[in-house]
Amino acid sequence: MIFDELKYLTNHHIESCDLYQDYLKTLFPEFESAETLSDLPYLPVRAFKDFTLKSVDDQNIYKVMRSSGTTGRPSMIYLDKQTAQLQIRTLINSFADTFGAGRFPMLIIDSQKTVSDRRFFSARTAAINGFSMFSKGRCFALDENMVLDVAAVKEFLAEHAGKQIFIFGFTFLVWKQFVEALKCINTKIDLTNSFLLHGGGWKKLEAEKVSSKTFKQTLEQLTGCRHVHNYYGMIEQTGSIFIECEKGHMHASAVSEVLIRDPETLEPAGEGETGLIQLFSTIQMSYPGQSLLTEDIGRRFDNKICGCGHPGAIIEVDGRLEHADLRGCSDAYP
Repeated sequence: MIFDELKYLTNHHIESCDLYQDYLKTLFPEFESAETLSDLPYLPVRAFKDFTLKSVDDQNIYKVMRSSGTTGRPSMIYLDKQTAQLQIRTLINSFADTFGAGRFPMLIIDSQKTVSDRRFFSARTAAINGFSMFSKGRCFALDENMVLDVAAVKEFLAEHAGKQIFIFGFTFLVWKQFVEALKCINTKIDLTNSFLLHGGGWKKLEAEKVSSKTFKQTLEQLTGCRHVHNYYGMIEQTGSIFIECEKGHMHASAVSEVLIRDPETLEPAGEGETGLIQLFSTIQMSYPGQSLLTEDIGRRFDNKICGCGHPGAIIEVDGRLEHADLRGCSDAYP
């Protein structure tokens, strides 16, 4: 049961991370009496930007990941080998549930330079490297200046003619550097036999009045690609992502759950009600990332409203909370 695993993880991080222990003693002194997911302690996701939160000794740190840090300091996430392996295993299962097992020629809507620096891992680096385990040959569609290299893409597609292509990229890059670039040069690329997995970046597109429907329709017009799947996730819970099914709903994985809280009171919201998204994951062993209160706004629905058969809860994400300042969180640290 996911609740029992999360409660175990909470105690594990209390014993292994002094700062987390102090935080829980301050804001959640009675967490041991928790009986439901809504009773479990949560950590504001921004804490990883301001504090070093890890439950492993320095000598056991296998990898350090960081968010893109476009606004302020990046989140720093410390992984040991066990957590990294759990994240990979979970990602494999989620991918296979949606696209089937196997490896595909992978067209990455990004530049090679994004993954060239092995010292630090940005959100894009982590995503590209993570999903590359499903690749059988890769092509980076953008050059070092983030400009679409049409010749390289066409050469790659010719090399893998007849095979299903896995396209991956961050939403904003797919739209600005790929879709709009094709429109600008009045060029079409045949990606009929392909599927696209994209995530992040909707805030920028919404500012340009680009809806999900427009995104999908324009991509199909220029490439023939009809299988387009959005996903929701964050570097603070790498591996535990919500992938859009063929019915258009993003589902929780077997190790994940989601709860919605009222932005004013932080009390649990009802099904279908809009509020702050709280994410749960049972695979975060090396840092206290098992229960995170995000700054994203959305809704939760039972999986029964979807006809795809996926057992995971459904999440709908509207975007970031404007001027997010979670009540009580800023005073919780010594």
